[in-house]
Amino acid sequence: MAATGVTVEDRAAVELLALSGRALPLLREWVGRDPGCGVARALLTLVTGDRLDDTVLKEQLTIAYRDARATGERQASLVYGVFLHTHRQYRLTADHLVGHFARWPADELAGLMLGAFSGCGDAAYRAHGDALVEQQAELAGPERWPWTSWLASIRAEQGRVREAHELAGQALALYPRSGVAAHALAHAEHELGSGRACVEFLDEWLAADPQAVQLRHLSWHAALQSIACGDFADARRRADAALPRADVGMRAATNWRLLLVGQTPADRSDPEHVRELLAAPGGMAEVFHTFNLALALAVEAATEDLEALARRAAADERSDYREVLAPVVQALAEVTAGHPRAAVDLLNDLGEKAERIGGVRVEREIIQDTLARALVDTGEHTRAADLLHHRTTTRHHHTYEDLLLTDTTAATVAGPR
Repeated sequence: MAATGVTVEDRAAVELLALSGRALPLLREWVGRDPGCGVARALLTLVTGDRLDDTVLKEQLTIAYRDARATGERQASLVYGVFLHTHRQYRLTADHLVGHFARWPADELAGLMLGAFSGCGDAAYRAHGDALVEQQAELAGPERWPWTSWLASIRAEQGRVREAHELAGQALALYPRSGVAAHALAHAEHELGSGRACVEFLDEWLAADPQAVQLRHLSWHAALQSIACGDFADARRRADAALPRADVGMRAATNWRLLLVGQTPADRSDPEHVRELLAAPGGMAEVFHTFNLALALAVEAATEDLEALARRAAADERSDYREVLAPVVQALAEVTAGHPRAAVDLLNDLGEKAERIGGVRVEREIIQDTLARALVDTGEHTRAADLLHHRTTTRHHHTYEDLLLTDTTAATVAGPR
């Protein structure tokens, strides 16, 4: 697919693949001009599905599938994939994509649904998704920037940071507005501790499209780079400027990092709102979402809430909740209660199972941060240094890690609101 398009269809597809803020109005224009195009209607529904009730969602995709079937098998297959994905049937979506790519290799629009493989919460599915991206990227060739961007993303998550950085750079050279490539670059530069250079890139990239789909998430990455540099005031400013208080996950992940190194947090989420989210029907639907809510409680030093959540997770029938989430949440409770030794024991016993908490490397790293702080607070400085050795020796900026290895007071971490 060309980087720029002449028709509204081409422009909408390119902007959607780039995660651009310009995609939505172009998709609406496409549907308005060609209401009988099933793919156009399905893609618009893919973008807006979270805002639609189940009745409208099903209605729109039923119409899209009917129209797509009249056009061709590929179009019908794409729309069916969107139906599964928007209904959060991630395993079925992933299975469907395997068959779709077998018939239509390197189909870029189908690539928009690749997140289904990680959405399954199954390591085997995630690995299969990675292998599929590798295969499709090879078939597509290096000139197809969407596939190079997706390949950069999986390399970053695999810890193959230099490869991820190079691939992201290649994709951005082909199409500088690739949001997937910009995100992959942010992940790679987090691992490299690029600091101010990454912040400047993200600021410039976001300024060109203030409505970019990833505005908040990339702003969060910039805040993390400011933390890496030790510019905590800038991290707080970025969090408060870009992350609404209702955006509990990224705000809590920023604030807990700040508290772990004895710094004042940015504005906090409303603890009553966090409790309402946990009590809602979807509050414990996904393990990583629940973990983020636990971080928000930790920022508030809400020890009793954390203990109750840990008990709830320990009684859950799902193994990731019992075996991984429960000890992590209990460890957060122990830190906020000023019991670092208990937190060390819980997180040490967890080991590599921490990966099952979900999210990606940058997000899961905060569990290691918490363990490092607990080790220092118990006087085990050498063990803490060994734990973070790979970060302090490979990251250009690591003021944050240095401070994690420095004595602070428990009251700073578990202080009052």
